[in-house]
Amino acid sequence: MKTGSDCRDKPHCAFTLIELLVVIAIIAILAAMLLPALARAKQKGQQAVCLSNLKQIGVVFQMYLGDTQDRFPDRRDLKSSLPGGYHPWTTWPPSDPRAGWAATNFINECPNLNVWSCPAALNSPVGNIVQSVQAISTDTNAPLCRYWAWRFDRPDDPVGIEDFWGKTEAQAVFDLEFTNDPTVGPISGATDVELVVDPYFPNTVPTVPAGYSGRTIHGGGRCRVFLDGHTQFLKDTRTPGQ
Repeated sequence: MKTGSDCRDKPHCAFTLIELLVVIAIIAILAAMLLPALARAKQKGQQAVCLSNLKQIGVVFQMYLGDTQDRFPDRRDLKSSLPGGYHPWTTWPPSDPRAGWAATNFINECPNLNVWSCPAALNSPVGNIVQSVQAISTDTNAPLCRYWAWRFDRPDDPVGIEDFWGKTEAQAVFDLEFTNDPTVGPISGATDVELVVDPYFPNTVPTVPAGYSGRTIHGGGRCRVFLDGHTQFLKDTRTPGQ
């Protein structure tokens, strides 16, 4: 005996094919709207972690300076002895700003080696190109550093005027300001001195490796920490892509 709720024999109790297609289309539209927002949220989260890493790196430098009469380390030996050696490429950049030496030198001040690699860099082509990544020791599966430090980019002797190896903080800032280098920008103190930064490949440089022109870890710019310890995400029209 059939009840009033039994509608197995009624033609309108189930979805029609058109109704199912409409529902699927609506879900697809919503997904297309939501996925970019989720991707942007993920990028913002990774950017925040990167800035936190760089903040810790800035603190590490300040701790070291406080223990060494305000003098930067001179570990030019590591620029040549770390895996891959110094500047193992023929394209841009012209020197080797990789900061694997710093992760090694500051191991006591910063035993958490994860801070030397931005989380977004792990799955980024830019974060894994030879110009960007460097093992911090010769050990098998040694931790990798994926940050740049331009003021410690050459092992040349004597120390160049734009290099900080072994200098006091005051002398380093003075020398950098004295160069009036347009690629550095105006320097009026530690707050203007970029210390560590994400790798980036400007689209205005013709010698950037093929396929990397205009690319960086974070689309549209890069994270960096300054000598006074403050961090910043810098938007740069020269690096619009990831």
